[in-house]
Amino acid sequence: MSLRFSANLSWLFPELPALTARLEAAAAAGFRAAESAWPEGCPARELRAAAERAGLQIVLLNTPPGDREAGEMGLAAVPGRQAAFRQDLATAVQYAKAVGCPRIHLMAGRVPVGTDRAAVAGEMEATFIENLRYAADLLAQEDMIGLLEPINNRITDPRYFLNTPHQAAAILEKVGWPNLKLQLDLFHCQIMDGNLSRNLETYFPLIGHIQIAQVPGRHEPDSHGELNFPYIFELLESLGYTGYVGCEYAPKGGTLEGLGWLRSYWESRGLQDGGTSKAAEQTQGKH
Repeated sequence: MSLRFSANLSWLFPELPALTARLEAAAAAGFRAAESAWPEGCPARELRAAAERAGLQIVLLNTPPGDREAGEMGLAAVPGRQAAFRQDLATAVQYAKAVGCPRIHLMAGRVPVGTDRAAVAGEMEATFIENLRYAADLLAQEDMIGLLEPINNRITDPRYFLNTPHQAAAILEKVGWPNLKLQLDLFHCQIMDGNLSRNLETYFPLIGHIQIAQVPGRHEPDSHGELNFPYIFELLESLGYTGYVGCEYAPKGGTLEGLGWLRSYWESRGLQDGGTSKAAEQTQGKH
């Protein structure tokens, strides 16, 4: 079973300012799925119409970041911000429902400025668990999945609360809702923990979404770096991964020019652009 790739429109096609234009470019490049952190300035109706025209599904969105000017990056684990989290979650669910998106990344947020991580860890985890139970219940009513993404605090976000798959798995177990899953970004996982093969095998039952970028530059999977993506793709196939693999990387040059790795993957699996089998294309052509 070949992997399904999703274009992260917050990262890819940065030369196109409008989200709808990025979506159309992703479809033209062969993607059949897209994701975005925050679809700011793009009404849900407009995004859904563009996705339908392009034959592309929106598969992942984030909860809003909160007050970005105050340095917030998600609210789910931030003590004292529960009411704002619930309000933002309702907004995200309404938008996701309107565009037909089944997954929402529930952003944990940052350790408050001026506080010691170890000193507030217990309170932040308790807040996170309380908010996740609330979110899981709300999402279950809409048949949606909530995702937890560990973000590395060594390079990307020093104050982010959720940093490792181990921490996320422990919290998921305490929350105990089956519609909450792990969003495993291999870029963050490699920086925090390495040991990718074993981590993928260990946490595989919890994984609801995967994201990729080369380490350390956060560029295309075939750019110079630490990770052997052809091996990782084969491992995911052998594990039977059927979710999406989000392309959340910064193109080194033009996005299209940097998609040779994806075309090579499709070609090596005997697929057309977009991941459809050549046999299926030929059969459709006969009808």
